[in-house]
Amino acid sequence: MDIGFLIVAGLILIGLFILFSIVPVGLWIQAWASGVRVPLTTLIGMRLRRIPPARIIYPLINATKAGIPVELNKLESHYLAGGNVDRVVNALIAAQKAGINLTFDRAAAIDLAGRDVLEAVQVSVNPKVIQTPMVAAVAKDGIQLLATARITVRANIDRLVGGAGEETIIARVGEGIVTTIGSASSHKDVLENPDMISKTVLEKGLDAGTAFEILSVDIADVDVGKNIGAQLQIDQAEADKKIAQAKAEERRAMAVAAEQEMRAKVEEMRAKLVEAQAAVPMALAEALKQGNLGVMDYYTLKNIEADTDMRESLSKAAGEEEER
Repeated sequence: MDIGFLIVAGLILIGLFILFSIVPVGLWIQAWASGVRVPLTTLIGMRLRRIPPARIIYPLINATKAGIPVELNKLESHYLAGGNVDRVVNALIAAQKAGINLTFDRAAAIDLAGRDVLEAVQVSVNPKVIQTPMVAAVAKDGIQLLATARITVRANIDRLVGGAGEETIIARVGEGIVTTIGSASSHKDVLENPDMISKTVLEKGLDAGTAFEILSVDIADVDVGKNIGAQLQIDQAEADKKIAQAKAEERRAMAVAAEQEMRAKVEEMRAKLVEAQAAVPMALAEALKQGNLGVMDYYTLKNIEADTDMRESLSKAAGEEEER
């Protein structure tokens, strides 16, 4: 009798354990105590749909306590779509406290778009400051300036879906800084009035198409960099020097080639002269043999050659004497 009673009691305990593990009775009681009327069958259905009931009921309790009407089916749909239900509900509560008109569908869309909807609401209430990296720009006088800016932005809830992020804001402000410094006649003008950068940037409406509204752009620091104009002139002079050296080398090479060509022609003429001189004795011998040249004529020619050689020797000696 006692053994059978223990067996029955054990089976009852096991059954109750299985029942409470499948049916979230405790969560159901907590929801009803918080004023959220959720049928127990609905919680069982969540378990069957592989939705943790606590991930839906607790945000629903928070929304109900805050007086925000939220449908249970929408919470389940948002969870199944991969959204963060807790963050969406917290964003709705924060928006309500701040007086921002934010619906559940809008908040869910922002969350599914990959943006932090709660942070967006917080930034909308408490503006955020974005620090730009060092931006280098060159004024018209060739002096480089290095500037950094602090951008105060406020989230625009209506443009969070499809709007550009912080990177676009930083890029546009950097472009505005470069444009302002580049249009300045002297870098001293920018150093004296750094607020001219802020005015130019704000007038351009750089927050168009972004998820933020630019409240102010403050220049945090402006430093003088390199003298880019002088460096460019030095580089240009160096390039001109190399070009001139190349042209001079080209002219020298052409002169050397012309000299070598002239020397080749002179050597060719000398070779022809030697060849011609070598043919003279043979021609004289042939003339004597054929009777075209007499012996007296031959000796007369020799005397003329000797006289010519003597005159050339005398003229060389006289030239050397004058040089001394």
